[in-house]
Amino acid sequence: MPIPLTQRFDIPESRLKALVADTISGADDGELFLEYSESEALMFDNGRLKTANFNTEQGFGLRAVAGEATGYAHSSELSHAALLRAADAVSAVKGGYSGTLAEAPPRTNRHLYGEENPTGSPSFEGKAKLLQEIDAWVRAEDPRVRQVTASLVSSWQQVEIVRADGQLVRDVRPLVRMNVSVVVGDGDRQESGSYGMGGRKGFGEFLVEDSWKHAAKEALRQALVNLEAIPAPAGTFDIVLSSGWPGVMLHEAVGHGLEGDFNRKKTSAFAGLMGQQVAAKGVTVVDDGTIAERRGSLTIDDEGTPTNRTVLIEDGKLVGYMQDRQNARLMGMKATGNGRRESYAHQPMPRMTNTYMTAGEHTPEEIIASVKNGVYAVSFGGGQVDITSGKFVFGCTEAYMIEDGKVTRPIKGAMLIGNGPDAMHRVSMVGNDMKLDTGIGMCGKAGQGVPVGVGQPHLRMNQMTLGGTRV
Repeated sequence: MPIPLTQRFDIPESRLKALVADTISGADDGELFLEYSESEALMFDNGRLKTANFNTEQGFGLRAVAGEATGYAHSSELSHAALLRAADAVSAVKGGYSGTLAEAPPRTNRHLYGEENPTGSPSFEGKAKLLQEIDAWVRAEDPRVRQVTASLVSSWQQVEIVRADGQLVRDVRPLVRMNVSVVVGDGDRQESGSYGMGGRKGFGEFLVEDSWKHAAKEALRQALVNLEAIPAPAGTFDIVLSSGWPGVMLHEAVGHGLEGDFNRKKTSAFAGLMGQQVAAKGVTVVDDGTIAERRGSLTIDDEGTPTNRTVLIEDGKLVGYMQDRQNARLMGMKATGNGRRESYAHQPMPRMTNTYMTAGEHTPEEIIASVKNGVYAVSFGGGQVDITSGKFVFGCTEAYMIEDGKVTRPIKGAMLIGNGPDAMHRVSMVGNDMKLDTGIGMCGKAGQGVPVGVGQPHLRMNQMTLGGTRV
């Protein structure tokens, strides 16, 4: 067992708890968030080990919540003096305020992942050797390979949360990711492909030969497909989205709009629509932080609330939001275990965990065969979303034309353009093959990044706008 973080302070745990209670007394909510983390990142690029980083970090964040206002202070110094300074700063938010302390989160005996620290196994030398082996293997597979980038990233986070009533909860969170990117060329033309995988576990299953070779083959395959791709057309087309990672569009275009803070402040395109039809019938969207070892899963969120399976859209109707404690209280709703923060230096806010659309009744083959003239989007790269309007733009990293119900030529430069709520009404067929992504998601909001999962089955969306270079 790791050393409890409360024991890293130079005062007894009882004194620490008393100081937290005194700081939060008179406020509506608050906590002391303690964190210790280790992280390691190795990247093999262009035939050599380009970066190798190892980092440890520790600190605390102290918070008091009074109505809509929040007092927050943090420090990397785990000492009585630092805690006293933080308490003095945080207490200012209570000036003239008299609140009733919110009920503490329920406890849980559930554990969604083990306590193994992936930064130590395999050794640094073993990881570097594997990355070199991946590089050599990909280059030997095809003479058109011009560059290979392979990386291994891991972290191990120890968290403790002390509440005003003295309740103390602990969690240990492992996280790993492996990624392979390949650039291929033919004459003056170059194209790229990538594949990643990871989760809240050790590296074990990802480093066996069959596993890393699968990642390398997929990255190379995607790059070679793009090398043969023709410019994407521009216009309006029926779109088929593949299962798994394309759920990132659902995450961005719909998921953020269903976070509690945006709806409380009425800055979401979904604000005020609870109980209304916000998507086509057959569309059900869920945020589930309880799936064992998934990248977005947490035993407890960063306020100490156990994570949940929260239904957001059910058969097209808006039925729920993702909530942290503050927004849930202000909206008269229940916290859903979605209060997340990047680190002790950040305040918690409503964030997604693993967000996905549930399966329907159609096979992928049926969906593709139903399209006379359209586009099959297999994978997405970067995108932009405006939460208030719901407008989005997503770039396809692997896509094909569909002609007379058959997948034909690969295309490049395709940009899917639309509006989140409108796009959800354009879903006409939902596949029976729901799949989560391979464990690579990272979500940004208000300057904070947290690991997440996405997923969906194959989907048909009618008459969507596609940006391209060929008319």
